[in-house]
Amino acid sequence: MCLILLAHRIHPSYHLILAANRDEYYHRPTAPASFWETEPQILAGKDLQSGGTWLGISRNGRIAALSNYRDPSRLLDSAPSRGGLVTEFLLGDLPPARYLEKLRQRSRDYNGFNIIFGDRKNLYAYSNRGEVPPLLQPGIHGLSNHLLDTPWPKVTQGKKALADILLKGGEPSVEDIFSLLADRSLPADCLLPDTGVGLDTERLLAPLFISGPVYGTRSSSILLIDQDAGVTFIERTHNGTPGKDSTRTIRFKIEE
Repeated sequence: MCLILLAHRIHPSYHLILAANRDEYYHRPTAPASFWETEPQILAGKDLQSGGTWLGISRNGRIAALSNYRDPSRLLDSAPSRGGLVTEFLLGDLPPARYLEKLRQRSRDYNGFNIIFGDRKNLYAYSNRGEVPPLLQPGIHGLSNHLLDTPWPKVTQGKKALADILLKGGEPSVEDIFSLLADRSLPADCLLPDTGVGLDTERLLAPLFISGPVYGTRSSSILLIDQDAGVTFIERTHNGTPGKDSTRTIRFKIEE
C-alpha cells in the first residue's frame, strides 16, 4: 500500500478507524477482500502473484497493514514478498510484542517495508529502514512509503482530512473518508520528497489517489472496529473508469 491513515483509540465509538489506498501496477492480478477459502479466518484482499496481502484482519482480531519503503538504491532482486509478513502475523499466535522481536531478527532479508500490526487494544509499528517508537500511542497517524508519520504532503494532508471528519462528531461518514482517499490534488514541487526516483515519478506518486498510465490506486479500504468488537471492512475497487468502481462491505464480530 501507499497510504495508511488511522485514528487509534480516540473515537468514543471505535477503537480503530483505518483508511488506506493500495497502489499497484494495473496488470498485477488481485482478488478483492473476502474471507479466504484456504484460510477462512483471514479477511483480506489477495495478491494473486505472490500470495500475500497488504491489509487484513482475522476473526480473532489480529490486524496488519503493510506499505513499501521507497528506496530504489537498495532493492534486492531475490527478496521474499513483503505481503507474506501480513499473512504470517494474521495466521500466527505470537503476541504482537513477540512478533516484533521476530521481525527484527530477519528484516534484512526483505526490501524496505513498514508494517502496522496488533489487535484492537494495542498496535505496533516497525520498519526495516529506520527506528520508530514501536507501540502506537492514541491519536491520528499516517504512513506512506517512508517512516510512520513522516510529513510527506499526502500524509500531512490525509491526517488533517481524517481529523476534520472526526471533529464533526457522531458516526464518521464512510463516504467522506472515501472522498479523502480519492483526492488527486498535486502538491507543489518544493514540497515533494526526493527518494531517488526522479521528479516526474515523485509527482505521479504524490497525490493521495494515484492515477498513472500503468500504475495507480487499485483499491481503497476502510476498517472500523467498534467498542463491542464489531468489525466493518469496506473495500472500494477502482477499475480505471469513472463510475465503474465497485464497493463491498463485510461485517463480523471478533471471536475473543
